Amino acid sequence: MFRSLKVQIGTALGVQFIVLVIIVSSTLYLLNLRKHDYLILNLSGQLRVISQLMVNHSTAYADNAPRNYTSYYRDVALYHKQLQMLIGRYDNIINSLKARELAPELFQNEILSVNQNKRKTPKISGEYEAIYCTWNKEARNELIAATNSWNKFKQGLNKELGSDLNEPRLEAAAQYVLYNEDNLMVAATDLTAAFRNMMEYKLNQITWLNRISIILSFLIAITIFFVVYKKVFKPMAMTVDAFERVAQGELTHQIEVSESEELGKLTHSFNRLTARLHSLFGLTDRIYQATNLDEIIKFVYEEFNDLLPIEWVAMLRMDVSKQHMIVGHIYSKEEQILREGDTVAVSHPVIQTVFNENKVISFDDLDRELTNHSEEDNFFIKLIRMNMKSMIVFPLSISGEERALLVFATHLENAYRTSHQELLNNITSQVSHAFDRSIGMESLVISAVEGLAKLAESRDPETGDHLVRMSLYSYIIAKELYDVGIYQGEFNSSYPRYVYNFAPMHDIGKVGIEDDILLKPGKLTDDEWLEMKKHPVIGADVLRRCESQVNQAGYSMFKIGIEIAEGHHEKYDGSGYPYQRKGREIPLSARIVALADVFDALTSRRPYKEAWPVEKALALIDEESGKHFDPDVIKAFKSALPKIMEVYDKHKHV
Repeated sequence: MFRSLKVQIGTALGVQFIVLVIIVSSTLYLLNLRKHDYLILNLSGQLRVISQLMVNHSTAYADNAPRNYTSYYRDVALYHKQLQMLIGRYDNIINSLKARELAPELFQNEILSVNQNKRKTPKISGEYEAIYCTWNKEARNELIAATNSWNKFKQGLNKELGSDLNEPRLEAAAQYVLYNEDNLMVAATDLTAAFRNMMEYKLNQITWLNRISIILSFLIAITIFFVVYKKVFKPMAMTVDAFERVAQGELTHQIEVSESEELGKLTHSFNRLTARLHSLFGLTDRIYQATNLDEIIKFVYEEFNDLLPIEWVAMLRMDVSKQHMIVGHIYSKEEQILREGDTVAVSHPVIQTVFNENKVISFDDLDRELTNHSEEDNFFIKLIRMNMKSMIVFPLSISGEERALLVFATHLENAYRTSHQELLNNITSQVSHAFDRSIGMESLVISAVEGLAKLAESRDPETGDHLVRMSLYSYIIAKELYDVGIYQGEFNSSYPRYVYNFAPMHDIGKVGIEDDILLKPGKLTDDEWLEMKKHPVIGADVLRRCESQVNQAGYSMFKIGIEIAEGHHEKYDGSGYPYQRKGREIPLSARIVALADVFDALTSRRPYKEAWPVEKALALIDEESGKHFDPDVIKAFKSALPKIMEVYDKHKHV
């Protein structure tokens, strides 16, 4: 409500009025206090008069001290009575000042009517009520000092007078008063000066209050002017300029969001519009620059974060059986429970709804939406375990028989509004085209890989389903390494899939080896063996040429294939070939394929040998730990042995 311009300007005017009322009231109050200050100053002046009278009476008595009892008793009735009256009056005033409560009789009583000249202190006219005083620090300090000085003086005077009230020692008392004359007068004088300074300070306050009231009123008026200028005129001018700049193609331009309710809505809507336009154009540019689907998913995550809340994004693709959607690509900055390769049944109601309606659909409460928690819900249950509350599913229009979905998820409940669905529906064609382009290129590359691998295999036909088995073994090992996090941060969730795709190309270089060497039934000579050992280099060169060609089209797809072809005969201890690399100098993909290749070779039948029992092959692998094979890769292999054996049993060549 306060963000409304009407409320803000009305409030400013109301504040100005209240400030003026406060200033006027404060001024009147301070002026009224000035009257009290004069009365208080009068009392402090009386202390000086009392002090002086005590000195005068004591001087007169000391100069004419009595010489007989008659004159002494006369002075007891006269000097002693005056002295007691003065002490009582001083006590009354100083104690009232100390207590900060001044009784009316202090201002209405006549003061000290008896002195040598029969003078009277003027009577203050008018009726008074009790006054409650406040002192500044200087007045408080001087009041304390004057009180202490007076109490000390009075104590000494009473001591000199003696304890016999009928026969006081008047001469000793008079001498005591005269001896302490300076202290008595200085205390009263300093107290009067402190009260006078306090009065001057209050007068300055009134003066400054009046000045401040004028300045403050002026500032409030200026503020109202600037509020109107800043909240109305300036934002309107900026908005007009912003529309002109956007019309000229400057889509990154943003207007500073106004704090006012009226213009804030306008500027916020404008900024949201330009942000969406910029994100859409930026997304289009970036996804066309992407060299693979993983990059596209990452770009979608980064660019769409400006448009809607996202903590997790994945691409689901139809598998060959067309019974399941496979999680093919994931991007998130959070810990993953869902993995690439996880599936969701095509028959699941969520998938069916998206495919049937062929539009973006959001699910705002996953816990409520998924009430059955059946096996088919496993994908969504994992999303819930990742604390995802809302999900929005984006169908991609892919050419051919390929079907794919983009899934966005967030921790927020009811996060996706109708405007988000409309936005995604409007950009379906642009985003789908980019995915279609990359999927087509990826499919083309995979087909080429399979063709090249089969070409190499056709020249060595005695291997049975060697490529199928060792590719699956490689995938299982890479997946295990990813799941246990041994190389966390060094590769992403797509890595196992790439290893699987390119593992069949490990011996692609054999196409460059002469038949009389490659197909020789007996043992190779030293020269022939040196020639055979060139096949990793030949294979890597072939794939580098392929990589160069796809690089010209803006893609990079053969990197892992090059690593595998070139390094799968290297050994962990550096005794392998062609470059005698060792340890982690050998790419991880090559270390994985090396173990998968040897395990399959050992457990498969060849014309020159029978298949080894699995236990014997495992024993050899253990012996070669740290020599031929990476110990971490062996550990992952053994952890995933049940899955390895499933592949072995299904495709074994014994």
